[in-house]
Amino acid sequence: MGMANCDLPDQIARLEVDIEQLAETLERCRKAMLVAKVAIGAGAIWILAYAIGVVMFGSATMIGAIAAVVGGVVLYGSNASTSKEAAAAMKDAERLRAGLIDRLDPQTVGARARNQLLQ
Repeated sequence: MGMANCDLPDQIARLEVDIEQLAETLERCRKAMLVAKVAIGAGAIWILAYAIGVVMFGSATMIGAIAAVVGGVVLYGSNASTSKEAAAAMKDAERLRAGLIDRLDPQTVGARARNQLLQ
């Protein structure tokens, strides 16, 4: 390995840590988006049930249902944009990692053995 390549493994390792953290961020966003969908659905069902007269409840419950819908929409939107940003960053990091790995010029075991025999 040349002098310019000596820190490539460290850079690759740092990128792998970043990629792992971004994957965790994507998973958290996915879970939060699921919770948001449930909140939107529950709030909408509450409002619909009240509107068609299936159930009767007070104004505080109606405010809670509206808050669930609005809060769910906000939570979903926020996590959707964070998810898109994290996915783009992860894709860039993976592309950079692949480029660094290519710069290392890895060889298969068979190719390395042939090269040593030829020397």
